[in-house]
Amino acid sequence: MDVLSARLTALSPSETFAMAQKSNELKAQGIDVINMSVGEPDFTTPEHIKQAAKKAIDDNFSFYSPVAGFPDLKQAICNKLQKENGLTYSPAQIVVSGGAKQSICNVILSIVDKGDEVVIPAPYWVSYPEMVKLAEGTPVYVYAGIGQDFKITPQQLEQAITPRTKVLILCSPSNPTGSVYTQDELKALAAVVEKHPDLFVIADEIYEHINYIGQHQSIAQFDTIRDRVVVVNGVSKGYAMTGWRIGWIAAPQWIASACSMLQGQYTSGPSSISQKASVAAYTGDQSCVAEMRTAFERRRNLIVKLLNEIPGLQVNNPMGAFYIFPECSSYLGKRWNGRTIKSATDLAMYLLEEGHVACVGGDAFGAPGCIRISYATSDENIEKAIARIKDALAKLS
Repeated sequence: MDVLSARLTALSPSETFAMAQKSNELKAQGIDVINMSVGEPDFTTPEHIKQAAKKAIDDNFSFYSPVAGFPDLKQAICNKLQKENGLTYSPAQIVVSGGAKQSICNVILSIVDKGDEVVIPAPYWVSYPEMVKLAEGTPVYVYAGIGQDFKITPQQLEQAITPRTKVLILCSPSNPTGSVYTQDELKALAAVVEKHPDLFVIADEIYEHINYIGQHQSIAQFDTIRDRVVVVNGVSKGYAMTGWRIGWIAAPQWIASACSMLQGQYTSGPSSISQKASVAAYTGDQSCVAEMRTAFERRRNLIVKLLNEIPGLQVNNPMGAFYIFPECSSYLGKRWNGRTIKSATDLAMYLLEEGHVACVGGDAFGAPGCIRISYATSDENIEKAIARIKDALAKLS
């Protein structure tokens, strides 16, 4: 008899990947499915970045890379942080990993002990609670609904903190909601963190370059808590490099050293070719980032307009990322063809099977009254998908 570890049996499968798999299965049957379930830019990696990767192959960068990343990439990241964010780090404070997902998990495994509490604003990215469980920590959820633009308040944060609280995970721009914390909002949250000297912040900023408010704001900018903030970022979203698997942290030296030691034991350094491509991403022409952001903003405007035309949906105006998170609880409990929609996950499955549009139920994100729709696809697909969703929802009664 196969017996899995308690560590693994405590985990939940990723709903985002599960929905993507189900949509692929329908596509394999010849059904025209529009997949709006996966958080992946539909753009290809910019040409100058691909050329840098090809050159790295020709230059024989085919050996093990340093565990924490190549020096030139770490320096490029430091330069980016200084230039774009006004944050000063040394290369020794940077650890490059196999994607921002590994970066976050490294930090959690390095500083969270059994029984430590980790405050996770909800709606949240599906993997945060599972990573905390891996570290034998306890997720503590703080819910912010559409009425507050899915952003927690300082008062909510204060109420969630106990003597066991070790970490706050803050994602801005947010997956799954697209919400972006303003500088004033971050300053108010930082003031709460400042009062609790044993509390650390993991600032997930992977969607930094996809925001529609101008200058990105990081909670690491506040000197009073700077030595307790770990910035997480990478090239996946802003440079359309999801498959290259490069993420990184900028952290206090002792945390960076711990993450490097941990990484050295279970993956070692990330792909040498991907790192050289990432150097080109950070040091090369940035117009590709602006062009993609402009396209995403146009798509955001389109999908907000179309979703607002569907009765029973509440829609906010997300200020970043490429997700929208409509509140759809008015459809829960409705029926069609003998089938009752009991949850947002049921609704997402109904939209897949009846409307042939793949999205993800909000249950997986700690928001059971919502669904997540990714608009990282063409304007044509957006128009077609929302029309299908509208038709499918109209059949429910």
